[in-house]
Amino acid sequence: MTFEEFVAARLSALVRYATVVTWDPDLAEDIVQNVLVRAQPRWAHIGRMEAPERYVHRMVVTEFLTWRRRRRARLLHAGESLEGLAAPQDDPTGRYDERDAVIRVVGTLPPRQRVVIALRFYEDQTVESIAEVLGCRVSTVRTHLGRALATLRAALPAALTQLEEA
Repeated sequence: MTFEEFVAARLSALVRYATVVTWDPDLAEDIVQNVLVRAQPRWAHIGRMEAPERYVHRMVVTEFLTWRRRRRARLLHAGESLEGLAAPQDDPTGRYDERDAVIRVVGTLPPRQRVVIALRFYEDQTVESIAEVLGCRVSTVRTHLGRALATLRAALPAALTQLEEA
């Protein structure tokens, strides 16, 4: 598969993946663009790999984590708007309210914890494969996952209670 064929077939999926990792659709597009610019000259090597898309996913995660350090991306605080990402919609049935609350709380997590949550539950990856993507030990991934889930467990009942009162 050529680089052009890969981009034509997988660009939208890469942007969705980057959006889940970054929780910012604009930043996700920038990161995917940077990753593809870096991958294109090395595509002869990347394209021969057993799983080139998985390699590009790892490049997206790495780019996000280094981008955060370079650009000092701001963390969302509870109650802030996610501008453009799953903004609340008028829904007479209210069935999306819980999903919105979860997205808002996940958006408040530190970047590495957000990445671990995205890879574990969105991509359904194992802890071992997440460690490989992040370039760290399995115990580090488990620590990030445990802390993220503890934060979510503590914050979600309060967020869901606020929805019931509204």
